[in-house]
Amino acid sequence: MLAGLVAGGDVVVLSGAGLSTESGIPDYRGETGRRRRADPMTYQAFTGSEAARRRYWARSHLGWRHIDGARPNAGHRAVAELQRRGLLAGIITQNVDGLQQAAGAAGVVELHGALHRVVCLSCGRRTPRERLEERLHAANPGWEAAAAAINPDGDAVLPDAAVEAFAIVGCERCGGPLKPDVIFFGENVPPARVRECYALTERAGALLVLGSSLTVLSGYRFVRHAARHGVPVAIVNRGATRGDEHALVTLDAPLGATLGALLAELDG
Repeated sequence: MLAGLVAGGDVVVLSGAGLSTESGIPDYRGETGRRRRADPMTYQAFTGSEAARRRYWARSHLGWRHIDGARPNAGHRAVAELQRRGLLAGIITQNVDGLQQAAGAAGVVELHGALHRVVCLSCGRRTPRERLEERLHAANPGWEAAAAAINPDGDAVLPDAAVEAFAIVGCERCGGPLKPDVIFFGENVPPARVRECYALTERAGALLVLGSSLTVLSGYRFVRHAARHGVPVAIVNRGATRGDEHALVTLDAPLGATLGALLAELDG
């Protein structure tokens, strides 16, 4: 039934962290996330405290190499191939790792932003993450720390002493505080981005959810929107999801193997 839905074309993909776990990036709510019990930084804490920003950047500076070194897996490549075949009307990702684009997909709507960009909270200037990493290296000569674990979004668990010894830097243009260009917990997705996703969803021939538990409203609302507009929903995820009641097809299965099999069935 999944192949039949996809073969009809005009499919909109909504991907979540489960699509990237096979690339070694943990998620918050799947099996890897439950083992880590991560306590993510909130927007309110980050903007309200220099100490919180220091904690975030020290941990993220160390964890960034894990994100930056990750490579697209079979699931990412399968989505890009579906797009290449003209079967997709759009791709919405909740992920901030850039792996879907690295696999060759184009026009991806980054619902929650991307870690490879940095934004100044004072002047709004956006700069590449690579430039910030160079500046952080220069500001912290000899700083080394061993991560106890890597949490989602490249957040490395560090001892307090390592965090306190870390020096952060400000915007090169205005000196303002820098933030990764991602949506933190407690922060709203820009309304124009949400409207774009709603429009894609209601025009879709089908909505294909890949690797998302749909626990938070940010992604779940598009499943509800599809159901309200009579758009069939298919969900492939490890474990049950909040959107299962709205789905015509649900598969509890590994993403890479399942999408590879889907391509093979479409070829047959």
